[in-house]
Amino acid sequence: MDFLTLKGICHTYFTKSSFTTALTDISLDVREGEFISFLGPSGCGKTTLLSIIAGLLKPTEGSVLLENKPVESKKNDIGYMLQQDYLFPWKTIEENILLGLKVNGRLTADSKAKTLHLLEKMSLGKVETSYPKQLSGGMRQRVALVRTLATEPKLLMLDEPFSALDYQTKLKLEDLVSSTLKSFKKTAILVTHDIGEAVAMSDRVFLLSPRPGKLHKTFFIPEEIRSMSPFNARSHPMFNELFQSIWKELESLEPE
Repeated sequence: MDFLTLKGICHTYFTKSSFTTALTDISLDVREGEFISFLGPSGCGKTTLLSIIAGLLKPTEGSVLLENKPVESKKNDIGYMLQQDYLFPWKTIEENILLGLKVNGRLTADSKAKTLHLLEKMSLGKVETSYPKQLSGGMRQRVALVRTLATEPKLLMLDEPFSALDYQTKLKLEDLVSSTLKSFKKTAILVTHDIGEAVAMSDRVFLLSPRPGKLHKTFFIPEEIRSMSPFNARSHPMFNELFQSIWKELESLEPE
């Protein structure tokens, strides 16, 4: 049984005088523990699709099932890592990472200990009493990842989480996020404009065509690349071949 199933997803935005179809006829299955990416030109509906998968937006047509149940009933099983970390500046790092557990009524001595241990594994064991403004951008994103994983979500939504970081920090975080998600056997969906990021981190890359967005092509990442860390994967000969193939497909989708 597939972990996540999208069936015939279509979505149209209506105003008083017009309508815009953002997505049309999107169907796909995601296995548990799989890491997939959505790529596509601006305006192809990637963010709309992510919102629908998360149960935040009801599609005009179609359905999303998570573990064979409507995603609307599984919102607590979904975690987010976004471009901005959205840490509360007036709360300490410890208070920030425990917030989700507290809101969900799941903050116990055991869950707190597990979360603080994860913070330590992220090389952030000495920042519990610090405030977000005292940390670098990369450190803040690591804190955001800990906060997301603390509630033990079954599905992770990654919406361009590294795009605001410098290149060196971005590469380090790609490795860290990838290894962490693999160790926890998490299922993840990444929305990105970065072809290299998608190839280095994913099992499959879904390329969406623009206006309205629909699945244009699926790229399967070879095991040789998937078995490597994202940083090392970028040096593999097959990486450049895939990068060029996806680049050419993207070019073909751009309006002339």
